[in-house]
Amino acid sequence: MNQSISLANEERALLFKHKAATAWRFVILFLFSIILMMYDHRSHQTEKLRTSLTTVIAPLQFSVSKPIEILEWLKSSFSSHQKLAEENTNLKSQLLLQRAEMQKSISLQKENKQLRALLRSSSTIEGSVKVAQILAVSLDPFLSQVVLDKGKKYGVYLGQPVLDSTGLMGQVIQVGVLTSRVMLVTDSRSAIPVQDSRTGIRAIAIGSGTNRPLMLINVPQTSDVQVGDELITSGLGLNFPVGYPVGIIQKVQNRPGQHFATILVKPSANLEKSRQVLLVNENTEAEYDEAKQQLKDISKEKVNEETIRRSLGNMHL
Repeated sequence: MNQSISLANEERALLFKHKAATAWRFVILFLFSIILMMYDHRSHQTEKLRTSLTTVIAPLQFSVSKPIEILEWLKSSFSSHQKLAEENTNLKSQLLLQRAEMQKSISLQKENKQLRALLRSSSTIEGSVKVAQILAVSLDPFLSQVVLDKGKKYGVYLGQPVLDSTGLMGQVIQVGVLTSRVMLVTDSRSAIPVQDSRTGIRAIAIGSGTNRPLMLINVPQTSDVQVGDELITSGLGLNFPVGYPVGIIQKVQNRPGQHFATILVKPSANLEKSRQVLLVNENTEAEYDEAKQQLKDISKEKVNEETIRRSLGNMHL
């Protein structure tokens, strides 16, 4: 234990001596520096030495400072590039938004143009009309049908004619509470009684599928039908009122050995472009029912008259 105490005392003494020696060295160097500066200030004898040392040390200073400058330049360049990239991204986003707004504006202009055309055409239609929007289109090429945003709640009824600003589109075949389904004139099940507005010749225009022309059937080859003639609804059959544009004849072909001509008709309505349509209320469902009832009453009266005549005849016999 005494040995450990003595060793500790010796270590403390050595540490004290080391600290004292270091302090003395610092004092000596400090005094030497002051003396050297005073001597240089008065005699200027160390100027040549200082110049030589500066020349020798300059490359070292350059090699040390240049990487720092390069790093600063790279940092500044990266910051500028990042700023430009962010600005470019913001400009692209603004351009995309402006283009979207421009497309929306163009779409609204087209829609307004269609609505104005519908309003002009509705002024020539007898009876009231309702404007409807097309919600969906059938994807079946042989079922040319669309769904409208109007149903029973808005007074839509089965068989109601549907037009756009240029002509007949079709008729309502299914009615829901808020929507309805329309069979277009190009549907393969569509058959419209039409009349040539130039000659008055009547015929039937049938559909042949989406994006295909209508066909005029049962027209003899000797009939006065020409390319460019306008076909309108004849009003026969109580399905469509008279006078609505149906289409324009675009091809008339007479084949040897056949009795009827092959006639193709381009629909007047813009079936592929129109988004707003007119629901025509020229004849309401109640009026149709009343007309049918009147026909039934007339038939009954004729049956009763025939029965009376037969009875009178039997009495005479």
